[in-house]
Formats: sequence, structure tokens, C-alpha cells
Amino acid sequence: MEQTLIAAEALLNLSSETPKNESVESSARGTFEKEPSVPGVSCQTDLTFDIIDKLMEDNQALRNENLSLKNKLERASFDESSFENNDSKVKKLTGLPNLQILLTIFHLVEQNMTSRQVTKFQQFLITLLKIKFNLNMDFLSVIFGISTSTVSRIFLDTIDLMYTYSVPPLLFWPDGEVVRKTSPMCFKSSYRNCVSIIDCFEIFCERPSDLKARAQTYSQYKHHNTVKYLISCTPQGVISFISKGWGGRTSDKFITENSGYLEYLLPGDTVLADRGFDISDSIAITGARLEIPAFTKGKMQLDAKDIETTRKIASVRIHIERVIGMLRQRYTFLNSIVPIRMLHSENQSVTTLDKIVHVACALCNVSPPIIPKD
Repeated sequence: MEQTLIAAEALLNLSSETPKNESVESSARGTFEKEPSVPGVSCQTDLTFDIIDKLMEDNQALRNENLSLKNKLERASFDESSFENNDSKVKKLTGLPNLQILLTIFHLVEQNMTSRQVTKFQQFLITLLKIKFNLNMDFLSVIFGISTSTVSRIFLDTIDLMYTYSVPPLLFWPDGEVVRKTSPMCFKSSYRNCVSIIDCFEIFCERPSDLKARAQTYSQYKHHNTVKYLISCTPQGVISFISKGWGGRTSDKFITENSGYLEYLLPGDTVLADRGFDISDSIAITGARLEIPAFTKGKMQLDAKDIETTRKIASVRIHIERVIGMLRQRYTFLNSIVPIRMLHSENQSVTTLDKIVHVACALCNVSPPIIPKD
């Protein structure tokens, strides 16, 4: 009996020591035993160094992916910060050469802008996107998450501010002496006193319901209802004058004589134009001189002198056509059919279309010139 008790006591001591030894051994192996979620069932996980390394790699991969997605989201957004160090995005979306110029023009109007659902910079960007790509107002409302009516108000208000504060410092008649001194070589040889090259361009508009307005805006040349503008550029390719809009039926001569253009000319200035600008007498009154190609009407053939003169004028006058082409290409709104509502104005002097055209010309003036100096 005594031996039996001794044996039982030895078994109890052995059973009480076994878990301690196993615990130590498990700890050495890096083994952890979890509370069983089901009675009588245990779950064991071995956290080896390989598993820890794999978890760290997966965590770093997720961090990198998160950072990449964040950068892509910032680049795709229309916040001011998304244009930093990205002049290519600035040029493609606004037509302006770089961020510095974009922000400079923005700061001219920023303080007079109204706070709305989007930032002031986004309001400015909406306006530039509209005149550059002629985007639909509904499309812009989806992109910026605002209503179509809000987009329309933003566009009209911002164009008005840009016309008031951005156009005057960017679109002006330069000093004649400065123009002469900085003229490209192609002008200095034959037209060193040239300060202006003029032409007219037309923008299609909707057909007016009023019969008189319909007749005034119908252009025989374009076979469409249009609004016509007189534009002047310097020999350097800088736009120096843009008239208000006239009906497409109006002659180039009438617009030139009644748009205020002649007030800028001084004695000794030379103006280059096409044959349609038969305004020698009007320009002569200012003391300036008009150079146009020789007329061919009633002549079988031009003499050698007229042919040479026409060739010289054509070789330099073509720059105004390049400027008009650049203007239309950069701001495609000018290639669209303008709604009639944009031809109305509250004060009957400057229409919404006039403001848009002036703003587009001013923005073109901050881009590199298209005419080489030599």
C-alpha cells in the first residue's frame, strides 16, 4: 500500500513538470498557442523569420502602391498644387507656357473673385478650359462636381474680370520707336518703319431671329452669319489692337475707319494690309503710310515693279495670318458657332464675345513670339 502511494505521488509530480518543460521548449521554437475558439480545439502559428520578412515586404508594397495612387490622384486633379513642376500640363490645358505666367495672370483677378463651391483657382481654370477647348458646360459641371448653372455663372463672371484686369496690361499699343528697334530682320530691309500689320477675321454665330440682325451678320465671303474683328500685330507678332465685333456684312474699310484703330497711328508709321483695305486716304490723314499689294483689276499683267512690291509685302504680311491661325488654334472657342446670347451686352458696347476675344488675344501675347528676330 505504501509503495502504491509513492508511485502515485511520483506520477503527479511528473505531470505537473511536463507543461513547464513544453512551454520552455515551445518558446525556444517561437511557437505560440492561442485560446481555442472551439472547446477542445487548439490553433498554433509558427512566426518564423521568413514569415516576418514576407509580412514586412507586403506592408512596404502596400505603402508604395498607396503613394503611387496618391500621386496619380494629385496629377489628375485640378488643384493649384497639381500644376507644380508640370509646365507641360499647364500648356496643354490652358495654352499658357508655364505655371509662373499662369499664376501671374490668376493673381490679377483673384482678389476680385467670388467664393463659390470650388476654389478661386478652379474657377479661373474652368474659364481657361472653356475658351481653349470649348468644352460643354455640362461636361465641366461633372468634372468639377458643381451644377451647370454654377459653371455658367463662373465663366461669365471670370471672363468679365479677366477683361477688366488682365487685358489692359497684356494687350496694348506699344511705343513706335521700341517696335522699330526690335523689328525682325525681314522687316528692317524694306519696311523699317512698320508698326502694324492689319487684317480681319470672322467668327461664326447662330442665325439671328431678327431680320435686320440676320442681314447685318451674314457674310458673303463665309456664307454664314458671322462677327468680324479687326486685328493688328506688330512686326514681332505681338497683338497690339483688337476691335469690338461687327456684323459679318461690314466691310474691312469701314471697320478700320470706325473702330478707333486710326487713333494709334503717328506720322512716319507704316501699316501693312491686304488689298481689301483701301484706306490710304484715311491713314494719310494721320501722317502714316499704307502699304498694300498692287491691284490687278483692269490690268492684263502687273509690271515688274508692282510684282516685286507685292512679293515683298506678301512675305511679311503673312505674319498677321500666322497670328490669327495661332489664336484660333490655341483657343478653339473662336472656331465654334457662338450662341446669340453672347452677342448681347448690358451697356450695348462690349458683348460677352468681345470680352472672350480680347482675353484670348491678351493670353496669346504672353507666349513666345512666332516671328524669329533674324
